Amino acid sequence: MRSTGLLALVLGGLVIGGMVMAALGQIQPPAGVKSGPGVQAAHDSREPEVLKTCKVPPTARGGRPPGPRPAAAAPGPKEYTVTEIPGVVAAGQKWKETWEVDGNNADGILATKDGGILIAQNDKSDVVKLDKNGKTSIAYVDTNTGGALAMNSKGALFVDSRGLNASIEELAPHRQTLANKFNGDSLDCIGGVLNDLTADSKGGAYFTMGGVFYSDSQGKVFQYGEKLFTNGIVLSADEKHLFVTNGMAVAEFDVQKDGSLTNQREFAKLEGGGFGGDGSTFDASGRLYVTSNPGVQVIGTDGKNLGVIPTPRDVISVAFSGPDRKTLYAVSRDNAQNKDWIIAIEMLAQGPKGRGK
Repeated sequence: MRSTGLLALVLGGLVIGGMVMAALGQIQPPAGVKSGPGVQAAHDSREPEVLKTCKVPPTARGGRPPGPRPAAAAPGPKEYTVTEIPGVVAAGQKWKETWEVDGNNADGILATKDGGILIAQNDKSDVVKLDKNGKTSIAYVDTNTGGALAMNSKGALFVDSRGLNASIEELAPHRQTLANKFNGDSLDCIGGVLNDLTADSKGGAYFTMGGVFYSDSQGKVFQYGEKLFTNGIVLSADEKHLFVTNGMAVAEFDVQKDGSLTNQREFAKLEGGGFGGDGSTFDASGRLYVTSNPGVQVIGTDGKNLGVIPTPRDVISVAFSGPDRKTLYAVSRDNAQNKDWIIAIEMLAQGPKGRGK
């Protein structure tokens, strides 16, 4: 999910004099807005006061992986050709624009049961529902700079609130805070940006914030993993494995009965250079889809790259939906225009049933 201006992301904060500096390329808040909803914590004028309360000061968690920084994508759509990926997508398919919005106002999408999608809006702090006919409505408000959504197999819906006093919030069936503390400190004390999340059937949620964290159903937060440059995160359908983008690779963990993570290992390499992968989802056959610089990368259950579905612009979030879950939706971004699009492409593969993604 996007917490920066490019698909190439820097999630770890830079610590200077005990203060967390904004991540490279992070999208600025709306013009003239210094604090409050729509402003990510690292840009909020009140953040220094919150950080003074940290028992453990923020530290850099991650950083830019080796290699040159990529140039910003050129304005406007680019030419692309979809080639066949057997069982996944037919040759010649085209992405269609289904919705567009100004500002940093589309991210963290997931499917609804009626074939639509839910969209988190950073600047507006709303959650929008886009139905299968392209019509929108406001589903939830006041998310404190909500940036990503997750739904578990029992229908519980969560959002990560990226504003000051960051938190994981449950939106349905009850509106309440799941987690806002780590070792007694505000989540802001971790450093970096609260980024992506995925929910389990036990009422907990995994999230990335310069590392991998798990909040159990009681709001107790644990950290896992080593040497991770994290962004997108997703649970397998059987909830036995967790996958997280790690620079130009995807890391895999085994999930234990209590939600803890073990056996970190590399699952797959990503193509295309830059800072690596972003949003992720699975299809019903267990193939993993990861947004990255070239488009949507498709990875087999054995970790082998099956191909890339190229996109007209950079994409940051992806989910299957539509009446039969055979439409792949993605969030597309043009920084020069400060605009987001929801784009969609017809697939041979079918999305999973149960969770929202």
